[in-house]
Amino acid sequence: MATNIKIEDILNDLKLEKNDQDGINAVAVIGLGIMGQGIAQTIASHGIEVVAIEKNEKQLETMTGLLKESMDREIHRWTMTKSEKNSALSRIHGSVDFKKAAQCNIIIEAVDENFELKRRIFSELDELCDPDTIFVSNTSTLTLSKLAAATKRSDKVIGMHFLNPVPKVPLVELVRGTTTSDKTFNTVKKFAERIGKTVVEVFEYPGFVTTRLIVPLLNEAMHVLMEGVATAEGIDTAMKLGYNFQYGPLELADMMGLDEVLAWMESLFHELGEAKYRPCPLLRRMVREGKLGRKSGEGFFKYNDQAKRTT
Repeated sequence: MATNIKIEDILNDLKLEKNDQDGINAVAVIGLGIMGQGIAQTIASHGIEVVAIEKNEKQLETMTGLLKESMDREIHRWTMTKSEKNSALSRIHGSVDFKKAAQCNIIIEAVDENFELKRRIFSELDELCDPDTIFVSNTSTLTLSKLAAATKRSDKVIGMHFLNPVPKVPLVELVRGTTTSDKTFNTVKKFAERIGKTVVEVFEYPGFVTTRLIVPLLNEAMHVLMEGVATAEGIDTAMKLGYNFQYGPLELADMMGLDEVLAWMESLFHELGEAKYRPCPLLRRMVREGKLGRKSGEGFFKYNDQAKRTT
């Protein structure tokens, strides 16, 4: 992965592409957790330069290492070639300099589901970036308009809710805040389609479509397990075979990260006040114990170092 970049030099080489495509020739991704890694990989795999920004060098090194390991697993499963991996990584430019984001057309924040953190990032970026730069949040539950209010460009703030694993799920929810302009929506829609995503237009509301619908299913599956109605394996097998789900709800929660799922539930419960979003006590206990799913090696199931289920 390239570091110490001079993105302006890269952009000079991409002027023709800028004229021929949608005006998007470089995208900044703030935060390289599981979602940020997937977003960066997806964008870079479609020929667009990515500035991947983390809070410090140690975190940057750790997260880029995890991204490479994830891509190596794809190669092992024959879903990616080494040349495709190298090509994508050559377009991902790691940095801890927030100012590098100002050289990009679109900035996507993919940090933890924490309103104050996201608001602070947007506020700081607003002072650094060109007035035409579009700000994108990957939030799955937070109020987009409140984030936009932290800037002087609320018409250029929009949500792109990617689903994990980002490189494989062909959907993105494109979320319009109350002041998002048609121009911003259309620009980001073309960008999303350019990176291989089918767009569903969503108007701002807690949980949008996918999170609002999946959270009660995950929560109820956890209650069924906690109440001893069936084993985790039994619950997932019932849903996979009974309803043709690719993944059972408990394995899906493990994939998403149980801490993330808990954050979604707490946010939706706070916003909507409905009992179906109140987190299952079993989930709270597992998060307290550090059992976060695939990323920690144990959740409702156990996983090896290659994130493959062992139980």
